[in-house]
Amino acid sequence: AMAQAALGSAGLHFDELNKLRVLEPEVAAQTAQLREECRAFVDKTAEFQKIVGGLIELVDQLAKAAESEKMKAIGARNLLKSIAKQREAQEQQLQALIAEKKMQLERYRIEYETLCKIEADQNEFIDQFIFQK
Repeated sequence: AMAQAALGSAGLHFDELNKLRVLEPEVAAQTAQLREECRAFVDKTAEFQKIVGGLIELVDQLAKAAESEKMKAIGARNLLKSIAKQREAQEQQLQALIAEKKMQLERYRIEYETLCKIEADQNEFIDQFIFQK
């Protein structure tokens, strides 16, 4: 015990295996424990960085997918607009055609009425001609 005290005052200590150490056994144990805690902390930090990296990658993929869907939606909307414009143009063409056919029908109606009148006049003339004989 006397020798241990003398060594202790000189900064030398015996560990549990009776090896001579510069650090006190308690300080050495605390240092070893701190080293293990630091190693565990570094491992956990690395694991956390890996998880965060994975999340960032996932968010990037989702953003790309969302952007792609947005572009598809814009494309579909533009296609619908152009189809609607085509339909509108077709409708206008058909309306013009209908108007043209109505005018043609009116001309034919007038022509028919005129021909009917001419036929009636001619029939009347024929009847008068026959009765004169």
